[in-house]
Amino acid sequence: MVRGLAQGRVGTGTVAGLAVVAALVAGCGSSGSTDANVTPAVNASSPSSPAAAAPASAAGASAAGASSAAGASASMGGMTSDPSATPANQIAGAKSSTFTLLNTRPAGTDNVRGTAWLATSDTAGTTLTVAVTGLQPGVHYIAHIHAQPCSVSNGGGHFKFDPKGPATPPNEVHLALPADASGASRATVTNPRPVGAAAKSVVIHPVGALDKRVACADL
Repeated sequence: MVRGLAQGRVGTGTVAGLAVVAALVAGCGSSGSTDANVTPAVNASSPSSPAAAAPASAAGASAAGASSAAGASASMGGMTSDPSATPANQIAGAKSSTFTLLNTRPAGTDNVRGTAWLATSDTAGTTLTVAVTGLQPGVHYIAHIHAQPCSVSNGGGHFKFDPKGPATPPNEVHLALPADASGASRATVTNPRPVGAAAKSVVIHPVGALDKRVACADL
């Protein structure tokens, strides 16, 4: 899980941060491999009120909650993001594909644009890099490699190295995409195994909302 998911504020902010962590863990779980069928893709090229000061006991609970959130984030670590990895677009022979908007996208994502790069080899395994703009600022998204092209049920279910294995990394390829203040995100994830021809597409959706697929790129 990407760094920063646990950056909640004292009180309501921390609760929100913990909710994001829980949602991302859920997004990496078994529900991801059984996404419901959806309709085909369509082509597309206010400040919160200040929180009241929390009493000392609440502050202590918030700090403990933030610590738990950080622990949950660290537990998935490089499985969903690897800042030290060489981006796929810098690897010779990498494939590139432009994202297409999906008609299941949530409100506020009509201007999403981006590219996915995929590099694979028998020795280096899989490297996936995604660069995207037009996301909702501050919202956490996640990309998965899917087993169908974008034209088939918006990517169908998740790609798995072992079809009978768990719906979590490293048996699947998940990439955390936290949107910055401008709505942009760029990240890379690696896996020691090459995905092969069975990997057909990359799909982006908000964390915890597998049915709100934003965009898809064919591999």
